[in-house]
Amino acid sequence: MDLRGHIALVTGAAHRVGRMLALALARAGVHVAVHYGRSAQAAHETVDAIRRLGVQAQAFQADLRTPEAPAQLFHQVQASLGVPRILVNSAAAFVPGQVRDTTLENWDLHLNLNLRAAFLLTQAFARAVGAGPGKVVNITDWRAQYPGRKYLAYTISKAGLITLTHMAARELAPGIQVNALALGAVLPPPGQSPEYLERLARRTPGGRPIREAEIGDALLFLLRNDAVTGEVLYLDAGAHLVHG
Repeated sequence: MDLRGHIALVTGAAHRVGRMLALALARAGVHVAVHYGRSAQAAHETVDAIRRLGVQAQAFQADLRTPEAPAQLFHQVQASLGVPRILVNSAAAFVPGQVRDTTLENWDLHLNLNLRAAFLLTQAFARAVGAGPGKVVNITDWRAQYPGRKYLAYTISKAGLITLTHMAARELAPGIQVNALALGAVLPPPGQSPEYLERLARRTPGGRPIREAEIGDALLFLLRNDAVTGEVLYLDAGAHLVHG
């Protein structure tokens, strides 16, 4: 698909990985709907950065943890900017919890935001786009298929997102392609230092964190190539090879 001039909805685009993805799209000539939950100032700063790249951008607030918010968000974007032909499901929670101590609140947070919202947005997207063309990219984690400890609900939600990717790719073909990016060490977790990230990344075959440009390149590859669907692209410096 020729991306220039199309509209993309990127959830969680105010900061961190979502912001990186939104800026990569803008550099490719895509107009961007910047979704945010609570980070209004960061969202508007991202909008300003996108507009400086010569494309349109607008911020949209929605609490995707609630069941009605995803469809409402999509319809607001459609009414303001037009039908998005690109959907990037990036918004996510990342809170620790193990089998013995994961609370219902922790479980619901991850399953509702990380998985249910992505499903409902994909559903609204498919209905609006119809026969296509359309592109969906889900942002998941290499640990979804090679789980470890400490992040039970998060890992389950991201594993569900991979299954959603596979099923949606089959059901929405041929006009809509659905893929996933399984990320590794990109940014330190909240509260951790850059040194923590470097130590984590040194355990991978690649030996370093993933760079912003590499994330953008991977996203644009999945969007531009109409022959790729149902793919989970690991962008983790080989972490899944040594921890799987």
